[in-house]
Amino acid sequence: MAKTPHTVRLRTYQVGFGDCFLLSFMYSGDDARHVLIDFGTTALPDCCSDGHMVRVAEDIRSVTGGKLTAVIATHRHQDHVSGFAGQRDGGGSGDIIRSLEPDLVVQPWTEDPKAARTSSGPVTAATADSALVGALDHMHALSELVLLEAGRPGADLRLGPQVRQQLSFLGQDNIQNRAAVENLMAMGKAGRAEYLYYGAKSALEGLLPGVKLRVLGPPTLRQYPKIKRQRSRDEEQFWHLQALAGRAAAAEIGTPRLFPNAAVIEGKPANTRWLVRRLQDSSAQQLLSIVRALDRAMNNTSLILLFKVGARRMLFPGDAQIENWLYALEEAPDAEANRAELAAVDVYKIGHHGSLNATPKSLWSLFFGSHHKRGPKSRQPLSTVCSTMDGKHGHEASRTEVPRQTLVKELEERSDYFTTQSLTSKGKIFRDFKWKVAG
Repeated sequence: MAKTPHTVRLRTYQVGFGDCFLLSFMYSGDDARHVLIDFGTTALPDCCSDGHMVRVAEDIRSVTGGKLTAVIATHRHQDHVSGFAGQRDGGGSGDIIRSLEPDLVVQPWTEDPKAARTSSGPVTAATADSALVGALDHMHALSELVLLEAGRPGADLRLGPQVRQQLSFLGQDNIQNRAAVENLMAMGKAGRAEYLYYGAKSALEGLLPGVKLRVLGPPTLRQYPKIKRQRSRDEEQFWHLQALAGRAAAAEIGTPRLFPNAAVIEGKPANTRWLVRRLQDSSAQQLLSIVRALDRAMNNTSLILLFKVGARRMLFPGDAQIENWLYALEEAPDAEANRAELAAVDVYKIGHHGSLNATPKSLWSLFFGSHHKRGPKSRQPLSTVCSTMDGKHGHEASRTEVPRQTLVKELEERSDYFTTQSLTSKGKIFRDFKWKVAG
């Protein structure tokens, strides 16, 4: 067997709003090593029939010849791990993946089952003084309550249809996904499990000759306490423009009745109904803001992995958001070395399905620094791959839609851009990309 792969293949699966990538390293002869990076969804396109995730799992079994070298779950969100769930009858997509007997299961340090519920770092670290790991458990419990609230009769009236829809989506994404988590743990026990953090070494390098892995996130709380906070807006980093303050309401056409969009509240005295409606609106918005904060916190536990194969650099950041990124880019002791490595990236799995806060402009500028002369038609283009689905997250009015259109425009103009949305009309479940490994 050759010491270094001669070809790298990335199979990008259509899973709607979710991620599923099979990264394969081809060596001499028939030797190939396969790494599955995430496997989940929160919403499938209309073109995908029931059993779609099982169909994807069966394709993974076929293309790998029944053997996975490793499984990577970048973080616990449903759109990244739901496909790992098994079923009692053994016919689930997760059961198929487990039958491929991965030698290694890789997750972020926050998923270590041995981690204390008050941990601020991996279990090998000193006694912790923070409650991040325990807080994640509370997040899951709250998300389950949110789902119950959004599903109660009259939820559209109490919460408003748009807020109820967002609460349902975010609540579902943030529940514990216990079946998937337990199956990942079982796969780890059958092989080997590791829980990585910034700068950690991975056993994956020993399983993939000629491949180096740089772990750029998530940092532990000791490394970067700011990981506990999330910034909702940052004009220097985010792919959006501030909404104009004081936007005037659209003028009503004709002479509609007074308060034409007001919901009718039954069973309350007439003189209390205005107050009830205001309290309901306030409660719904507060609940939505809490769930959004939990969603961002979970994204900041996401692994950021940089694969190095010869001269090729392949970046897989899961759903990492700005606080996670800032440590690697600016605050880490070896941040300068990180920036040099990232400037050489030529394959980028777009973070968080193309959201505004997962591709910092400082990262994007590294890809196209003054020493680069590349674009979609250059000899060394940046290949970008996005697994996403319109209309599931954020809103155009607030310029938080996913995928964010300002980012997509940049991707289309300056990179070889692919989105899984292009597979929807073609009825395909995957697309392959291949790159030769240069020395």
